[in-house]
Amino acid sequence: MRVPNSVVLPVGTHVDCCREEEVEEKRRDIMAKIEVMLAERKSNLAHFIDNLEGSEEPEFYMDQWERLKEMESCMLTILNLVAVNCTDHHDIKKLEATILEHVKNEEAFPEVIRVLPPIYKQVETAIVDIAQSEEMAVHGMMDLQHLLSKLSQCEHLANLSRELLQDILRYLHRIGLVVWYEEIKHLESTVFLQPTFLITMFKLLVRYQLVQQLECI
Repeated sequence: MRVPNSVVLPVGTHVDCCREEEVEEKRRDIMAKIEVMLAERKSNLAHFIDNLEGSEEPEFYMDQWERLKEMESCMLTILNLVAVNCTDHHDIKKLEATILEHVKNEEAFPEVIRVLPPIYKQVETAIVDIAQSEEMAVHGMMDLQHLLSKLSQCEHLANLSRELLQDILRYLHRIGLVVWYEEIKHLESTVFLQPTFLITMFKLLVRYQLVQQLECI
């Protein structure tokens, strides 16, 4: 809700745990709740803005007013919910196709045709090679400075700067090729070149009906 012109695709999982008529009922219920949530947000922001504008000395609240007006301008585009059975490969492919179909919509994503500098693709290819190399640890974790050093060994990336690498990592993080938690102090210097390792680890720690499973041990 804080990102301007966000496009949100709600995804409902565990379809295999529901009857067919329940899926449609839950879909309608979720979409209705989203509409109510967005309406409440719009109403609350308008109320806060009116209060500031109606105060005795509104100039003292100019910073708050500007932040609220900025949030008010962050419009959301909510797409129709996609219901999937995560154990069914066909459903996963269906979700993938739906995402690609929406992403190619230039009205929703006007920058989808933006051309990236060639060095982005060069760094992406080099990182894939590093991640698939035999010397890469199974967990796929690598220190940011060490990654920069490895990439700089490539002839065409010898002049790669840390700042440019960080920009490229942000892009690769957004498309899911790597995971880089730059906003977390203890992880800002660590790049996960194997995101699937994190998924496997999270599945061990966070799982459906974990409490019941622990009670059975």
